[in-house]
Amino acid sequence: MDDAELSGVVRPVPKHVDDARLTGVEYPDANQVDPARLNPTDHPGDLISADDGSRLWTTAVGGGEPLILCHGGPGLWDMFGGLAAALATRLRVIRWDQRGCGRSERRGPYSLAKTIADLDAVRRYYGLTRAAVLGHSWGATLALHYALDHPAYVTKLVYVSGTGLGRAWHPSYERNLAGRLGQDLSRLRELNSRARTPAEDRELAVLQWSADFPDPSTALTHAEQMATPWFPINYGCNAAINAEEKHHAPTESELIAACRALPTPTLIVDGDQDIRPRWAVDSLHAALPTATRVTLPGVGHVPWLEAPDAVATALLDFLAPQE
Repeated sequence: MDDAELSGVVRPVPKHVDDARLTGVEYPDANQVDPARLNPTDHPGDLISADDGSRLWTTAVGGGEPLILCHGGPGLWDMFGGLAAALATRLRVIRWDQRGCGRSERRGPYSLAKTIADLDAVRRYYGLTRAAVLGHSWGATLALHYALDHPAYVTKLVYVSGTGLGRAWHPSYERNLAGRLGQDLSRLRELNSRARTPAEDRELAVLQWSADFPDPSTALTHAEQMATPWFPINYGCNAAINAEEKHHAPTESELIAACRALPTPTLIVDGDQDIRPRWAVDSLHAALPTATRVTLPGVGHVPWLEAPDAVATALLDFLAPQE
């Protein structure tokens, strides 16, 4: 996690704002984004209670062995609709919005430990003794730490487009982001330098997310898919979890030692055109005793949008192999 970049969350301006409010910009408040007010036709699912009563949105589809999906961010929401449908042919696929994000209640506190506890509340809500867990980007960090904390509850782990165990990747990411955006970089910087309207907030996110896709002819289309439906980004969540990671997270060497003892079969999925350098994941791959790594050629940070068939095949072969 670093400065909201794992899944392309943009930085708020000014820095001191709290919970997605920018100076001079009216963002929806907690009541306006209360999940109880969402149209159930547009956002079907259940609202469950976390350990402290915070309401979390979740939904499930399909049948078979259970798989819980963990979205990126922190501060974003589940964007796994297409992937869930593809996997539901052989799996029971469970989606959820993390605390304070998307269709879940806008309520803290925000921390990795709290999010791990919320993930476990989702598992218990569905009556699961054990489940496979898949995480994307920041969600890959969450899924890995959940498996480290609760190995008995995790049958298999899928680590998609994560950034590994250390922090050395970020300068390369910044350079790659600037290079991928090209002439659009000036607009990104201009939007990032001032308070924005809600429409401009979405524009900024779509612009930055477009850099996650290597093909310029489809990049904006895929970024628009990520932003539909749109919810206010929870900058307070993002800032709190990133600050915790910077100042209180275990070191890379400590995490390597923990991963060496993790018995959970793991699949690492990369796109070789991800602007987050893939070498950052090498120490994790080397540490895990039962890890397989699949690298998809010509694919960026959100592989199920760019190569849906290849991703579905790789995941189903690992999670629900057919005899």
